[in-house]
Amino acid sequence: MAESATIAMSQRSRDLKNKGVDVINLSLGEPDFNTPDFIKEAAKKAIDENYTHYTPVPGYLEVREAIAQKLRRDNGLSYKPTQIVISTGAKQSLMNTVLCLVNPGEEVIIPAPFWVSYNEMAGYAEGKVVQIKTGFETNFKITPEQLESAITANTKLFIFSSPSNPTGGAYSEAELRALGKVFERHPKVHVVSDEIYEHIRFVGTHFSLASIPEIHDRVITVNGVSKAWAMTGWRIGYIAASEKIAKACTKIQGQFTSAPSGISQMAAKAAMEADRATVNYMIEAFKERRLIMIEGMRSIPGLECNEPEGAFYLFPKVSSCFGKSIGDRKIENAEDLAMYLLEVAHVATVPGSAFGADDYLRLSYAAANPVLVEAISRIKTAIEQLEA
Repeated sequence: MAESATIAMSQRSRDLKNKGVDVINLSLGEPDFNTPDFIKEAAKKAIDENYTHYTPVPGYLEVREAIAQKLRRDNGLSYKPTQIVISTGAKQSLMNTVLCLVNPGEEVIIPAPFWVSYNEMAGYAEGKVVQIKTGFETNFKITPEQLESAITANTKLFIFSSPSNPTGGAYSEAELRALGKVFERHPKVHVVSDEIYEHIRFVGTHFSLASIPEIHDRVITVNGVSKAWAMTGWRIGYIAASEKIAKACTKIQGQFTSAPSGISQMAAKAAMEADRATVNYMIEAFKERRLIMIEGMRSIPGLECNEPEGAFYLFPKVSSCFGKSIGDRKIENAEDLAMYLLEVAHVATVPGSAFGADDYLRLSYAAANPVLVEAISRIKTAIEQLEA
């Protein structure tokens, strides 16, 4: 299993900072906001009320009920608490699901670019990864025709995220319904719909694939509180799925970790029950930052970038830099460029190869506006110094 590229690059950034280097870290997908006070108060109350003991493996019933209500309210999805499993972050939710569904040799379809861990999770379960390549020209989204041609008799699972990490691309309701028609024709294929960025959307409205009745029981909806509620360190994610899959994930989790912290669960309950508008200030900030990043990166000769529809990432095409040099240093690929920007410009990014797209870099704009402006200035200076 390969090391997570995003975590590895972030660690390199911290190592340089520890040496006194002024590094701007745009490698990690973590909002720079603090957890809202009302959520922190709920956690303090949970401590006072002694939510400090072992909890049921799938999570407290009252928290699962709050998640079920959130899914009805926000997504039009009907799930019983017994169909919800709370885990130590959405990453564990995904891993539980893959281990429950994928047998050795079965195919897992993943659109590329993809979040770094999808590929490794499928490989850990001894599945065979089948990538559907997308690009800048299609806003990094697959078509029903591509999906149909990728499915075989050995396909077990399809994994995707919308809005997407790393591209920020987001499928419309019409696009998802068109993909749903394909899944209707293939009843043995399950779908993991990673919706962790559902609230961070700038174009259109979020649509959950599981709301299509014909495929509802084969869709596993994955979500959590890390991104939209700035709760990365609380480590709470969850799935909503059929009873059979929920029970299987509970069984696996019971052997691995049991349930996450009861205190974190009660904090997450407060988030689930809150009006999402209470943290709209975060979305407005991300909108401003997106504009800064798009205009800034497009001002750098040779770089191309789309307009992400959600999340907080920019995924510029940087292949025009390949083959260029500065002194004895030659940039052959995105990995070389990312290391050059880290060591010379002191800006941490992540090479697109980690996401299955070699010609790109991922930059997170979950940072303050002045920090982003300075990062763009450094990147521009460093790239302009490269010579053909």
